[in-house]
Amino acid sequence: MNAAPSQSPNCEHVAPPRKTWMYKAGQAICRIAALNGFDLKAYAINNVPRQGGVLIVANHQSFLDPIMLAVKLPRPVSFMAKSELFDGNRVFSRLIRNLNAFPVRQGEGDVGAVRETIKRLQAGHVLIVFPEGERTHDGQIGKLEGGVGLIIRRAGPDVKVIPAAVDGAFKAWPKHQKLPRLCPIRVKYGPALHLAHLKNSQIMQTVDGHIRGLFEDLRNGRT
Repeated sequence: MNAAPSQSPNCEHVAPPRKTWMYKAGQAICRIAALNGFDLKAYAINNVPRQGGVLIVANHQSFLDPIMLAVKLPRPVSFMAKSELFDGNRVFSRLIRNLNAFPVRQGEGDVGAVRETIKRLQAGHVLIVFPEGERTHDGQIGKLEGGVGLIIRRAGPDVKVIPAAVDGAFKAWPKHQKLPRLCPIRVKYGPALHLAHLKNSQIMQTVDGHIRGLFEDLRNGRT
C-alpha cells in the first residue's frame, strides 16, 4: 500500500524514496563488511513492507546499528544524523545527504527534524529511529523517550511501524571505545504494527514491549 500524500500538504516537497548510485555503492561495501567482519545475520526481513511509509524503531547499542539494520533491506533507508555533521565540510555534507541522511539537533527537541521525519514517512520512505535517544551504556535497553509516539500519531495510519532489535553491536563497539572490534551481530525485525490510533503512552508501551521481546529472542537464540 502506498502512503497517502494527501495526509500532509508538505509531502509534495519530499523527493520519492530512491537509491542513489552513492547509496548503492555504500550499501554494497557495508554489506561485505557486515557479513565478513561481523557475521551479520538478519531475521524476519520480510516483515518490512516493500511499499509505503515504514518507521523502524530499534534499540541503540552502537554507531553500527543503522548500518546493520539497513544493509540487507531491499529498500533505501533514511537516517537522522546530528546536525554538526552537515556543517563546515560541504563535500561530507553532500555525501551523507546522498546516503539519505538529514540533520537533527540533539538534545534540543528539534521540531524541524520531527516534521521532516513525518513528511518522509508520508511520502513513502523507510526511516530508522532509536527512541532511547542515545547509545546504551551497558548493552541493555534503556528507557524509551516519548517523541517517537508523537511521530507515529502524526504520520497517520498508512505508515507501518516495525519494531526491531540489535544484539552484538555493543560488544563490537561500546560507547566509550574508539574503534570497533569484530564480533557477531544479529538483527531481528518484528511484525508491522498499526499504532496511530493509540494514545502516546499506549504506543510507547507497545513499542517497548516488542523491542524487548525481540531482544530477548536474539539473546536466547530464538530466530
